[in-house]
Amino acid sequence: MPIDYAKIPSPCFVLDEEKLVQNLELIERVQQEAGVKIILALKGFAMWSAFPLMSHYISSAAASSLNEAKLCLEKIKARAHTYAVAYREKEFDEISTYSNHLTFNSISQFERFEKRMDEGVSCGLRINPEYSDVTTELYNPASPQSRLGVTAGQMPDQLPDRIDGLHFHVLCESDSYALEKVLENVESRFGKYLDQIKWINMGGGHLITSENYDTDHLISLLETFKKKHKVEIILEPGSAFVWHAGDLVSTVLDVVENGGVKTAILDVSFTCHMPDTLEMPYRPEIIRASETMASDGYPFRLGGVSCLAGDFMETYYFEQPLKVGDLVIFKDMMHYTMVKTSMFNGMDLPRIGVWRNGAFELIRKFDYEAYSLRLS
Repeated sequence: MPIDYAKIPSPCFVLDEEKLVQNLELIERVQQEAGVKIILALKGFAMWSAFPLMSHYISSAAASSLNEAKLCLEKIKARAHTYAVAYREKEFDEISTYSNHLTFNSISQFERFEKRMDEGVSCGLRINPEYSDVTTELYNPASPQSRLGVTAGQMPDQLPDRIDGLHFHVLCESDSYALEKVLENVESRFGKYLDQIKWINMGGGHLITSENYDTDHLISLLETFKKKHKVEIILEPGSAFVWHAGDLVSTVLDVVENGGVKTAILDVSFTCHMPDTLEMPYRPEIIRASETMASDGYPFRLGGVSCLAGDFMETYYFEQPLKVGDLVIFKDMMHYTMVKTSMFNGMDLPRIGVWRNGAFELIRKFDYEAYSLRLS
C-alpha cells in the first residue's frame, strides 16, 4: 500500500517496509543463484530497527569502525566483516573480537597487528585495481594516488600466510558491466594472487535492485569468476538494500522572494540532513515536481533551514505554487542519508519511522538530549 504522507510527522525519514522486502528478495535470489554471500554495508544503512527483518536474508554486515562492528554483533547477532582505512592501537583488540573478517588497507597495518588477532579471524588486504567507472573524484577510490588499498606495484610476490582474502571497493551505484570491467583489471593486475586466497570481497556500489540492472548478467559474471578462481565471493552493497525504499518528508515553513527568485524554506536542511546533495552533488527526486521547466510548472528554489548560505537546491518546477504548510517529499532518501546527518545549528534530526501494512510507526524522535549528548 502506498505511503500516505499526510499521516507522517514532519520532518521524518520513513522506511517503506514492503519495498524493502522486495529488494531483499531480489538480493536473496542473487545470493542463491550465484552462490555468493551478500552482506549489508552499515555505512550506507544502519537503521537497526529494520535488522530483525533483514536478518532473514543476510548473515552479517560490513563495518568500517568499532562502533559499526559493535552494532553488527548487537543488532544482527553476527560478527562483522570489518575494513578500516587504519586501525587505532587502543581499539584493535576489541574490534578484532567483534569481527570474523578483518581487512587491512596496507601491508604495514597488517604487519603491525598480525600477531594480535585470534586464530579464528580471517585476514584480507584491500587492493586498488586502478579502475573505476566513478566520475566524481570525491567518490573515486581507484586513482593511482589513492590512499585506499594496495596497488599491484606494492604487492609482494607471495601473500603472507595469514592473508586469506582480497578486497576491493571501486564502484558507486554501478551496474554489472562496470563490475565486469573491474574484474578484468583485478585479473590483469592481481591474477597471480587469486590462487593464493580463499575469498574475495567485491565491495559495494552494486546497484542490484535498480530498475534497469541486469541481474542475470551479474549472476553469470559471479558464477564464472567463482568457478574459475575457486574462491568465495562476498558483496557488501549499501544502497541496493534500501533503493527507493523510503523517503524524507518535509514541510514548507516560509516562502521568500528576492531578485525575482522564490524560495520555499523547509523544515529540513540539505547541509544537515541530505549532505550528499551538496557533496556529490546530485538533485533528489521530489514528488509532484520536475527539475526541468514545464509550461504549467511553478518554479521554486528550495531552502534549508540552517544558517549556511549554500543550504539550498536550485529551482524545481511544482504542479502547484508552494505555500506554508505544504509537504515536500524527497524520494529515495534511506541510503547514505540518515547515516550522514548532523545537528549543526542545534537542529533536531528528522524523526525515523516505518510505513507497514497501511500504517505509520514512529521509531525514533530526536530532542535536546540527543543534541547535548553529542557535545561536552
